[in-house]
Amino acid sequence: MKKSVAIVGGGTAGLFLAAFLDTDLFDVTIFEKKASLGRKFLVAGDGGFNLTHSENIEDFKGRYTPTDFLSAALEHFTNADLRMFLLSIGIPTFVGSSKRVFPEKGIKPIAVLKALKRYLIANKVNFKFKQTFTGWDEQDNLVFNNTEIVASDFKVFAIGGGSWKVTGSDGMWLDLFTKKGIKTLPFIAANCAFQVDWSSDFIQKNEGKPLKNISISINNQHQKGEAVITKFGIEGNAIYALSPKIQKQLASKKEAIVYIDFKPTLSVEILLKKIKDSNDNLTKNLKQNIKLTATQIDLIKNHLSKTDFLEVSTLVNTIKRFPVKITDAAVIDEAISTSGGVDLNAVDEHFELIDLIDSIGLKNNFCIGEMVNWNAPTGGYLIQGCASMGVYIANYLNEKVK
Repeated sequence: MKKSVAIVGGGTAGLFLAAFLDTDLFDVTIFEKKASLGRKFLVAGDGGFNLTHSENIEDFKGRYTPTDFLSAALEHFTNADLRMFLLSIGIPTFVGSSKRVFPEKGIKPIAVLKALKRYLIANKVNFKFKQTFTGWDEQDNLVFNNTEIVASDFKVFAIGGGSWKVTGSDGMWLDLFTKKGIKTLPFIAANCAFQVDWSSDFIQKNEGKPLKNISISINNQHQKGEAVITKFGIEGNAIYALSPKIQKQLASKKEAIVYIDFKPTLSVEILLKKIKDSNDNLTKNLKQNIKLTATQIDLIKNHLSKTDFLEVSTLVNTIKRFPVKITDAAVIDEAISTSGGVDLNAVDEHFELIDLIDSIGLKNNFCIGEMVNWNAPTGGYLIQGCASMGVYIANYLNEKVK
């Protein structure tokens, strides 16, 4: 007789779990809060649908915080495996100049989601929409919409984090889990903008201007990429990847200092030579020979006194290590993702909720996806992490019941 699997949440993690469960062994049902699947999956495609990244798997695994939590899942279902699966359901991909992986030109996010849904339907997966998880009953069955009770042999929660409430990922389940005795952590914004108190003159001239080909660092962690100056502060992939360390410093010191290297490919010695060997005036030299933008020069001039700006050694050191004081993070609902949720110590190596086993002896409850306290930068790592967790637990359950 088949076992039943209830998947709570129809986002990336839940979809890939359902896709890889053996429906000769299981009756599989996805319970989704919204009226359709993959709402956050679609929103993620608004700025260009980055599905994963093409770098080698060892470097890939190092992008996650903590670095070891998802290693087994990522090795089990790699970035190459994700591309092969997508191709098998009619979604060919290509590697962009940034080494990120996208659907081939002309394939929109909705087409990827429809292909996934067709595959799930062919795999005999059932769907129930407008189903909000509201807790457990006295027999520890799932309860939806406060009234509907669902008994299932295996329960897999893939409810998402706390950002982008419009997609259904509102984190309202956190209190239910905490009251059940599961260790949780408050949600905080990740992959988000950070507040910087720019001067009014600077922001009037430079709001919306990009900082390209830079590197940003905090506590010896460096991230190359781009950022954008905003009225609120700074955002972009070069700062997003540093979110965990920035948030940690904000929590302990109420502010955080990051350092921008405006010319990560040039050493201090080369910069000194380029400046000293030029007969141009200093500002012209910075534009034409060092290739600093007007915004970067404005940043430096706003930071240094005129005397320090004209002192070449001080100027070069500032180009290589420009300090930016961060005073706060964007609100959670404006973040691309969140940290927090289910504590890593609450689940075992197969993402089973050991807290429930320890407290009430309740087995076969699992948590995957963004609802667990891991973090990854943008660039395809979030989707890949969720997909890998889904496939990993699917194949674990397939083997478990054979």
